Amino acid sequence: MHTEKNVRIAVIGGGFGAGQHWHEHPDCEVTAVAEMDEERLGTLVKRYGCENTFRSLEEMLDKARDAFDAVAIFSGAPRHAENAIACMEAGKHVVSACPAGLTLDECSAIIETKEKTGLKYMMHESSYYRQACIAAREAYEAGEFGRLFYSEVEYYHPGICTSASGLSLRKKERTWRWGFPPMLYPTHSLGFLVGVTGERIVKVSCAGQLVGDDFPPVDENPYRNPFNNEMALGITDQGNICRFGVFWSGTAHGERAQWFGDKMSCYMASSGGQREAMQKAGENWQAWDVEKYWQTRLPDAMRHESGHGGSASFLAAEFINAILEDREPAVDVYESIAMTAPGIVAHESAKRNGEQMDVPSFDPTE
Repeated sequence: MHTEKNVRIAVIGGGFGAGQHWHEHPDCEVTAVAEMDEERLGTLVKRYGCENTFRSLEEMLDKARDAFDAVAIFSGAPRHAENAIACMEAGKHVVSACPAGLTLDECSAIIETKEKTGLKYMMHESSYYRQACIAAREAYEAGEFGRLFYSEVEYYHPGICTSASGLSLRKKERTWRWGFPPMLYPTHSLGFLVGVTGERIVKVSCAGQLVGDDFPPVDENPYRNPFNNEMALGITDQGNICRFGVFWSGTAHGERAQWFGDKMSCYMASSGGQREAMQKAGENWQAWDVEKYWQTRLPDAMRHESGHGGSASFLAAEFINAILEDREPAVDVYESIAMTAPGIVAHESAKRNGEQMDVPSFDPTE
């Protein structure tokens, strides 16, 4: 429903930040954009029709703080936490690209700032609103899985952190993705666990490996990261098992998930040709008819296919609606950290040859 309110949002980052859908929401206006690169800044201006431009978040907060109510952060991952905290401390709601942060201390600081300010915080995690994830979540909430005792949730993006990718080498300069540890980008995987059952990974053991010869060696990447593929086995707070992983090398692409229950199991489609499928206890496998939810559940102007499996429009609508309705977004700060922190611990486990490690809880105690 259109309201008389209007959310004014600023966008920082002209890469993925220029492909979002804030301007399509009937109650949202993009009123400022920021980007260091002139070409990308121009892309932001063209995308959102906004001429109020800045070369940094700091400049935007200093010179135009009264021009916007919220900030969409699409800067490089190493600055997500820093930028989110700065925006909340400036009195702005925040939607941040994933991951929320790269260290457990950053995760704690984000939560502390959000709780102190009372502002909205949401991570822009696409897996949560992929159509199959919506279907699995609603089936779980309806009890159709029975006990959902095992999940496999994975993300594949070959070559993304090497010189072969424009995302890691832009205009002959290395970006933050150069040599980036896979498990510091776990949310496209864990969104399929946290976003379906709400479970938290409490223990994890992870194996890391180096596949191929094109990945930056340890002494050439700022993370001193030896792995381009990592796969973890997690135990949840409900005593269930989740296998989650991220691969930067291999012959596969995209996200995949499989959910196993004692009453029903579901398979998401994948790049290997697997179609959406499901099986109920005592029955044969059959096609899993996943709706295109964006056709009915979004404002009219947002009812179209969008990036990352139809999720991009959902993410924009959810953040704006949460502000308008004065409620926490679905992927709130606690869900965001539950999708982020296990990967941080998993990467440390991989460096310790798969040692099982505890994942701290960041949820409120009351």
